[in-house]
Amino acid sequence: MNIEISDKPLSWGALDLSLFGVDKDWFGQPVNPPVAFGFAVDLKYLWFIASHQKSPSLHPDARPGDFQAELWKYDVAEFFLTDPKTGRYLEFNLAPNGAWWSAEFTAPRIRAEIADNPFPEVATFADMAQDGSWLAAAAIPLEQLRNKLNFSPESHLNATFILNSPEQQFLSATKLGGGEPDFHLPDKFPKVNFFHNQKE
Repeated sequence: MNIEISDKPLSWGALDLSLFGVDKDWFGQPVNPPVAFGFAVDLKYLWFIASHQKSPSLHPDARPGDFQAELWKYDVAEFFLTDPKTGRYLEFNLAPNGAWWSAEFTAPRIRAEIADNPFPEVATFADMAQDGSWLAAAAIPLEQLRNKLNFSPESHLNATFILNSPEQQFLSATKLGGGEPDFHLPDKFPKVNFFHNQKE
């Protein structure tokens, strides 16, 4: 999974980063318009950026910047990041309006803690246009990721989306297999690939 390296501090409102599209859902059906996402690191943060040019279905209690459980019942962008040493992984949910949720797992769908315990020092941002299209981002401290999940070039990472709630359409940046949609397959997440974008 590509992660762009920025040698300068990144900031919301000036994110000039590579985005990657996903135009098919879990079952191979077209997604129109496609979603877009990207990952980047600067000196302090891992950034996750997600976008869709379509009006979302939002959790009724989701508030910009607030921690909110069960975002996955509505439209949401997600990423899953594995600890290369222990096999633990982080699930991070980002709502189109900047609400967020996180949980750590010791094995597929086995929570490390039953109670919600927000990942420390997360900042989120969002912009929703009048036509309903949205762009959201989260900045997660690298120091916390290294301390809690041994974040390194050996980590594995995947991006996913849930759209068109309540019917729900499931998208994964990486093909995880067939059957019913299941994003909790850490053994199939791709290894991270850090790169510099050679801009003109």
